[in-house]
Amino acid sequence: MSTIVAISTAPGIGGIGIIRMSGEESFTILEKIFQPIHHNRKKIRGYTIQYGHIIDKNNNMIDEVLVSFFTSPKSYTTENMCEINTHGGMIIMNQILDLCIQNGAKMAEAGEFTKRAFLNGRIDLSQAEAVIDMIQAKTDKEAQMSMEQLEGNLSKKITDIRKKMISVLADIEATIDYPEYDLDEVTQNKVLSVLDVVERDLQTLEKSFYNGKILRDGIRTAIIGRPNAGKSSLLNIILNEERAIVTNVEGTTRDTIEEYISIEGIPLRIIDTAGIRNAKDEVEKIGVTKAIEIAKKSDVIIAMFDITRDLNEEDRDILDLIKNRNAIIVLNKIDLMQEKSFKEIESINKPIVKISTKTQEGIQDLYDEIVKMFQLDKIANNGELIVSNVRHKNSIINARKNLNKARETIMQNIPIDIISIYLKEILEELGKITGESVTEDVIKEIFSKFCLGK
Repeated sequence: MSTIVAISTAPGIGGIGIIRMSGEESFTILEKIFQPIHHNRKKIRGYTIQYGHIIDKNNNMIDEVLVSFFTSPKSYTTENMCEINTHGGMIIMNQILDLCIQNGAKMAEAGEFTKRAFLNGRIDLSQAEAVIDMIQAKTDKEAQMSMEQLEGNLSKKITDIRKKMISVLADIEATIDYPEYDLDEVTQNKVLSVLDVVERDLQTLEKSFYNGKILRDGIRTAIIGRPNAGKSSLLNIILNEERAIVTNVEGTTRDTIEEYISIEGIPLRIIDTAGIRNAKDEVEKIGVTKAIEIAKKSDVIIAMFDITRDLNEEDRDILDLIKNRNAIIVLNKIDLMQEKSFKEIESINKPIVKISTKTQEGIQDLYDEIVKMFQLDKIANNGELIVSNVRHKNSIINARKNLNKARETIMQNIPIDIISIYLKEILEELGKITGESVTEDVIKEIFSKFCLGK
């Protein structure tokens, strides 16, 4: 493989920047541009750092740097690697990057370092996907889930299941190769027994996807209500910043505002929407339509009502919208009016929280209701293995379908060699998770989602 190089730190100005290089020629290329101080660069040892200067072909000093060395096979990619720690700044980093390329390195593709770690056998495909999940994690629990997958917990489980299936296939092959021995009944009983165990394992993994999806994607939460019900004020309180404009003028919010927050370590994707009313302004009409569409696609709706105003037809439209959906009703402005009965609101049997966006009274009650609704306090706290990737979930579903076909085949006394077809399909699907039986197109798509330098 060629020697690749890329800037691994995010674009912009920072205290340090890192240029990463991997491949057989890494140290040879580095020798042409790096002058170490007090060290012999020809005696490179892995897991060491050398201080020195990066120079160009005319011996002009580019920067003062620290270079970390990682020798094959004990490196991220299992190849010879080095990381040049330079001063942060795009001019300096790009100059060093160009020097590496001029001396024989090739610009790395997105995710190519991790791809090499996969292709060289240091990690499997599910672990590689965990790397990007770690980078994109929005909460500590999501990061922990990604770390557990990076450590190989899912891989170990899938490998364990595959071993059981391979053992059964070996028994079936024996009955085909040695028909003079009466092994059919024994093998069928063993297959059914193993299928029952594997079914339970796959079912547990599939069920965990609900929690995994929440941890990874968050809970899509729409705040809806009439104009001036307090939606934008609530968003600002939740975010602890003046993110949305708040005025006494109705219809201030015309488009959506989206932000992530964390409750119990779980990401909530909060979406503030335009006030729902019979708008006359064309732009506001679009905002109202968009608000209703977002509410319909949300995991939970926070429906806000101003308790100082009587319910009108717009409020009733909102109640009708949330009637058959996950929703929490928020009665705002309790600082102005505490005692008031809303029988229409209570009749739809949704949780009701009373708050004041002015005094922030009741905000914690709203958080507690969200935690209760989705049982957030229990997610990722019991040490369970969690599947969060849609690709993994689909492979597990397909494996279960083939498992059921194999079971049906046995019950119908169809020749046992037919069963092996479905068992091989199960192995194929599970192999897609860890990478044993995945296509080059899938691999390319997965690593295209990575950033440069990772």
